Amino acid sequence: MNLRQALENAREVLRDKKIEDASLEGEILLRYVLGINRAQLFSQLEFTLDSEQEKALEKALERRLSGEPTAYITGHREFYGLDFIVDCRVLIPRPESELLVEKAIELAGKRKITTIADIGTGSGAIAVSLAVNLPGVIIYAVDISAPALDVAAKNCQKYKITDKVLLLQGDLLEPLMEPVDMIIANLPYVKTSDLKEQMTLGFEPSLALNGGEDGLDVIRTICNHAGEKLKPKGCLLMEIGQGQAECVTVLLNKMFPRALVKLNYDLSGIERIVSLCLT
Repeated sequence: MNLRQALENAREVLRDKKIEDASLEGEILLRYVLGINRAQLFSQLEFTLDSEQEKALEKALERRLSGEPTAYITGHREFYGLDFIVDCRVLIPRPESELLVEKAIELAGKRKITTIADIGTGSGAIAVSLAVNLPGVIIYAVDISAPALDVAAKNCQKYKITDKVLLLQGDLLEPLMEPVDMIIANLPYVKTSDLKEQMTLGFEPSLALNGGEDGLDVIRTICNHAGEKLKPKGCLLMEIGQGQAECVTVLLNKMFPRALVKLNYDLSGIERIVSLCLT
């Protein structure tokens, strides 16, 4: 079997099982098995796989068909143009979360931002992306999960920013010893009743997804204590789920009546990011 045949076969296997983005995922799994990049794949389509490579591809496809996400199989996920190490100890970074990074960089261009706290950092995707794009900023990356922070540490080391991203273990805002200019929170916001639908057959950690009965348990806690951890004229950015915008904005307006609260929409037109800026 040559690469062209292997690629088409992988895509067809995934397509038959209704895997979303089967064409792309088939390519990613094949490149992972062979340890080659995209350019190498398409310039060597007549290359013949040996028996071990064929078995490795078959095993990777079996794992994907069992429900295991491609990112966990390959151990990598792209986020904000960077490649991140991921495994089952952390939630796989979502494209919509890139809006948090975009909004933070936008605000940093308008306000004096020297310190940022990334709450629920997981793989460190947001913290690292900000450290790479905002070289003068110190970032506190907080997570309650020690295993998750191990993954974040690897990503900090990969991009040589361990002096700019300080990893802190603890519950939400508690590890912060002093107020910061910006708090970014990508917290669990899935309703408990919807958890099974949202998780990839239990492969992703429920701790990073379960937001309680209405999905807002952890978000309410952040809102209730953000004022204690924000400097004057500080900002709070939070990712939320579909249908949660009204509840969150009402809560923030009640707690911070003089603050500026805005909503940002993702590419699907869903209210995805809530920003609060103290005036």
